[in-house]
Amino acid sequence: MKRVFVTGAFDDARSPQLRFLHEASRIGPVTLLLWPDAAIRALRGTEARMSVAERIYYFEALRYVDKVAVAPNGLDPDRLGLEPGAESAAWALYPAGEGGLEGVNPVKLAWCRSRGIEAREIGAVAREGFPYAPPSITPAAPGGQKRVVVTGCYDWLHTGHLRFFEEASGLGELNVVIGSDANVRLLKGEGHPLFSEAERSYVAGSFRDVTRCLVSSGKGWLDAEPEIEALGADRYVVNEDGDKAEKRRYCEERGIEYIVLKRRPKDGLPRRSSSDLRGY
Repeated sequence: MKRVFVTGAFDDARSPQLRFLHEASRIGPVTLLLWPDAAIRALRGTEARMSVAERIYYFEALRYVDKVAVAPNGLDPDRLGLEPGAESAAWALYPAGEGGLEGVNPVKLAWCRSRGIEAREIGAVAREGFPYAPPSITPAAPGGQKRVVVTGCYDWLHTGHLRFFEEASGLGELNVVIGSDANVRLLKGEGHPLFSEAERSYVAGSFRDVTRCLVSSGKGWLDAEPEIEALGADRYVVNEDGDKAEKRRYCEERGIEYIVLKRRPKDGLPRRSSSDLRGY
């Protein structure tokens, strides 16, 4: 298979960028070459929305990315930023007009031809929809692991969520149950969620620490009850914000271990909030 290179700022880590990387990964293993903060500043005249350290953490957790590297500060956006070596390689590119400085153009195409690199456009049609189907629920988690469930809206999945997933997956096979659109609206009011349940489950299911992502079929704070029962969960993990008396009582009655994790970012990264990112 070809080694596929993708380069760009990737500082707005949401589903369109994940979909692009997903489609690139169908060509071959993806090396994501991130623009450093100084290069974004020079090319755009604005600060990066996420620092390069935060972007590395985010995209290294993504199942569609094989390697993450950082381009040199003095990069030329019309060149890859490194020589891929002797291996068969492709540079996955947005069509012209879609990706701004990251889009395909004649200079990029000529650079690829001069080095025997395939320039592969990944257009909007290829990136349509949210192709995620959770793995079938097995009778038990493999290898004698505990089966762990976490629940939530995950309306704008950020590095704080990834840190929570990372910690929860250390306790067993991680299953994420997101709130349905109807239940999120019931709990949070009109205007919520910002993203559909199809999009939210696709994003949550795109990370290596997540074994499967399901959409809740119940209502209220225990909307995930049918999914917890179907999974035969051993542990229900929440953070301090998600700690509810109803959840504690439910777990006590069914012999499910209830674990509350502190809400803390990965060392050196900023504390993130979905509300702040959404703006409401």
